[in-house]
Amino acid sequence: MPELPEVEVVRRGLAAHVDGCTVERVEVSNPRAVRRHLAGAQDFGDRLTGRRLGSARRRGKYLWVPLDDGELALLAHLGMSGQLLVQPSGATDQRHLRVRLVLDAGVELRFVDQRTFGGLVLSPLAASSADGAAVPAPVAHIAADPLEASFDHARFTARLRRRRTGLKRALLDQTLLSGIGNIYADEALWRARLHYARPTETLRVTEIGRLLQAVRAVLVEALAQGGTSFDTLYVNVNGESGYFDRSLAVYGQAGRPCPRCGAAVRRESFMNRSSYSCPRCQPRPRRARW
Repeated sequence: MPELPEVEVVRRGLAAHVDGCTVERVEVSNPRAVRRHLAGAQDFGDRLTGRRLGSARRRGKYLWVPLDDGELALLAHLGMSGQLLVQPSGATDQRHLRVRLVLDAGVELRFVDQRTFGGLVLSPLAASSADGAAVPAPVAHIAADPLEASFDHARFTARLRRRRTGLKRALLDQTLLSGIGNIYADEALWRARLHYARPTETLRVTEIGRLLQAVRAVLVEALAQGGTSFDTLYVNVNGESGYFDRSLAVYGQAGRPCPRCGAAVRRESFMNRSSYSCPRCQPRPRRARW
């Protein structure tokens, strides 16, 4: 599933190409793509037609485009394979094209989704519980991400130390810190020299500071390289893949030497997925929380 860097790459593309455009026509070729819009595909299209799109915004892995009334937003959830593409009108349709927004600038905003786990919905804007900002209602409970100006370092530190769970499990909790998924959690923990099963209540303030520094560094580096694309499903609005996968230190590198110490990277089962770490740089704590 796309994480913060991949979603931010898409957001920047939308902000550059569709900000200020008016929706002339909406075509929903697969109603499942708008299933979260409970009033149905026809209502979805009717309410979007004639509306002007604002500048795309993001919080963590969530992406939305505010509409001109200041009360609604077009919220996109990319799921496992969703793509938002900006294409010239008349361009060949993608095989898994689900929704088409024909815009007045001679381009189309297309939602393409092979597995149809993602989707689009019109959502009212609400006040965020994290900082009071106007966000779509389904996003109101999501925490600020570490690249936002509103991110509160001290608040995050206090909340993390009050938890009694494993460190990686906490990093994946979007109500505590948004935008981090399996890939960037493993990479940040490796940089911070912390094991994923470290009990959060045992973390020192300096260790949390080191971890946040590592999180920000890996996210910024991934953004500079267009995100991580292991296949053709994760692309920007022009259909181009990111290449941060070439810079991964431990994620997906089981058996290969750690770039820092040379020990073989280990792969372990974690929450029905995999976790990658260095046995020498990230020794398992004597008291672990999974």
